[in-house]
Amino acid sequence: MKLVSYKTEDREHLGIFAGRHIYNLNSCDKLIPDNMNEFLWGGDELMDRAKRINQAILDRQLAAKEELFFELIAPVPHPASCRDGYAFRQHVEAARRNRKVEMIAEFDQYPVFYFTNHNAIQGPGEIACMPDHFQKLDFELEVAVVLNKKGRNISAAEADSYIAGYMIMNDMSARTLQMEEMLLNLGPAKGKDFSTVIGPWLVTPDELEPYKVPTKPGHVGNSYNLEMNCTVNGIRVSSGNMADMDWTFAEIIERCAYGCDVLPGDVIGSGTVGTGCFLELNGTGLLNDPNYQTQWLQPGDLVEMDITGLGVLANVITKEDTEWSILGLKK
Repeated sequence: MKLVSYKTEDREHLGIFAGRHIYNLNSCDKLIPDNMNEFLWGGDELMDRAKRINQAILDRQLAAKEELFFELIAPVPHPASCRDGYAFRQHVEAARRNRKVEMIAEFDQYPVFYFTNHNAIQGPGEIACMPDHFQKLDFELEVAVVLNKKGRNISAAEADSYIAGYMIMNDMSARTLQMEEMLLNLGPAKGKDFSTVIGPWLVTPDELEPYKVPTKPGHVGNSYNLEMNCTVNGIRVSSGNMADMDWTFAEIIERCAYGCDVLPGDVIGSGTVGTGCFLELNGTGLLNDPNYQTQWLQPGDLVEMDITGLGVLANVITKEDTEWSILGLKK
């Protein structure tokens, strides 16, 4: 099942994407709230009700309301929190090699994550960026999950049952801001807090069953063979596979939930897949060729991410009409 959040006349709704159409869930079952946040707090009970409606629509046993005029927004437009992991060894190794530092042993000891701005979540469409963001503006190709159960001290063996579904994530990054502030061993903050993009819909785990593959030795949790690609203005710049995650979402959730509550509506990203950002691609290119032409996102660029089973997340980068700069405030 594919769940979407969308707007009609500036009001948010919850729907099902089925057969290339969007159907309002609340109009099919009044016990299902008309927004994603309340729906996720309903846990498996509401999820099961939604799945029955989805199947009835697919079987043409239910004459559901089809939405004709709508704006697709982030599937989880108001997350309870947003964490981002660091699960792909290839990306970490390449990034460290490009900085001429050794691979860090701690990567293989435990998964890590950071909190990003859950109020800066966006979906398909335009992403407006400030002038300073265009100082090495970057995409990051990732997968994200959202939870629909409250938990604490969850083991990895049970953590997959807390996942309501999977989405594409683009962890937008302003690299100049990020690299400057992280010299102080704190962050990332301003380099990340302006936009994190998720979408186009939330795909429930049952739809990914055909893609399930064995988890890497020594690890616990579900793993999926999902091809991951990113194009900029129609040119492919990145490709990878979700099966290459060296830490599973179950293991990341286990660490997130240690000594604290995780909540329905919490969004958790995988971290960047290998080759999944210009920072890595530029660094590797310059390492191999001093004359390599680096690339960063520019105003007007079309960024399209497609992941097997999860759809295509498309965004156009725009520039705010302002001269306001925080880089210009440096002492």
